[in-house]
Amino acid sequence: MKPILPAFLSVQGLSLTDAEKRLFAQYNPLGVCLFALGCNNIQDKAQLENLTKQIKETIGREDVLIAVDQEGGRVRRLTESHWTPVAAQAEIKSAVKADLHARLIAHDLKSSGINVNFAPVLDVLYEETNAVLRSRCFGADENKVAKLGAAMVKAYKACGVCPCVKHLPGHGRGQADPHLHLPVINATRAELEQDFYPFKQLKNAPMGMVAHIVLSAVDPKKPATCSEKVIKEIIRQEIGFKGLLISDAIVMQSLQGNIVERAKRCLTAGCDVVCLGNTDFAANVALCESGLELSEAAAERLQTVQKIITKPLPMANYAYLQNKYCRGLKNIISYNSEYDATEVLNRLRQQ
Repeated sequence: MKPILPAFLSVQGLSLTDAEKRLFAQYNPLGVCLFALGCNNIQDKAQLENLTKQIKETIGREDVLIAVDQEGGRVRRLTESHWTPVAAQAEIKSAVKADLHARLIAHDLKSSGINVNFAPVLDVLYEETNAVLRSRCFGADENKVAKLGAAMVKAYKACGVCPCVKHLPGHGRGQADPHLHLPVINATRAELEQDFYPFKQLKNAPMGMVAHIVLSAVDPKKPATCSEKVIKEIIRQEIGFKGLLISDAIVMQSLQGNIVERAKRCLTAGCDVVCLGNTDFAANVALCESGLELSEAAAERLQTVQKIITKPLPMANYAYLQNKYCRGLKNIISYNSEYDATEVLNRLRQQ
């Protein structure tokens, strides 16, 4: 059996090119992450179903992880009218709504061949929270964040979609956008307890994403994704997180070095997998040729994820649930003026 490349790669269009097919078949990536902008992977249901089928057939594993950022609000890659319009997390006020939100998203993803959602966001909202994150937070009360996050995680798992809580160990105090700059958080260890709390409550979540942030009270020199101290002492020990750990997109400008150097630093620090992000084919090739392999510990944690994604989508009247959801929430579709980090990356890519 081929070793698994510990990475979510990117795809360059609406279907795989011959070069991508050869690359994916040869290097056996753990998965891919799809985007609506930049890489332009998502057009309509028929196209998306065909793309996800192509990916699985090319890599040769039914359990290949196919991920997307479908949080709701401005951060949604599957959009109306083909899929359910979903609100930003900031508008979700109850566990009932959180459950419904996740089930509707899971239905859209699962029926399209996507089995991982990089959601929910468990960051606590502060006055200084950067615009990239504000509407994506449940709010300023860490207990509420944990409660609503738990409802979503449970619903995703029940629907056969693996949730990925983010951004460990807590990104809410970050004032910079990590797509462009490295945020430095100067809070004390005592203050950081509020940020850690939601992740402690969901320490058994199957997957979690680590943030590109510096916690000066823990490791003033390295971002969390590249810090053994943050990952081992804070995320794994103090928070007690047991799931598969994935880095935030390593193409972000908050990290330094070439793609392979960034990936190696993240994996050496304790991330199980890296997410490449919205980037070009050459970066995929470089990562594939790096010689990186999934560790035994990561392979064990991956088993939990694989059990979730094999579950069938529950039978339900999704049209009824969609109507119920939309009636209870306002301003679901009008997000065009809001900040979207993926659009930032897309503009940078075109420069």
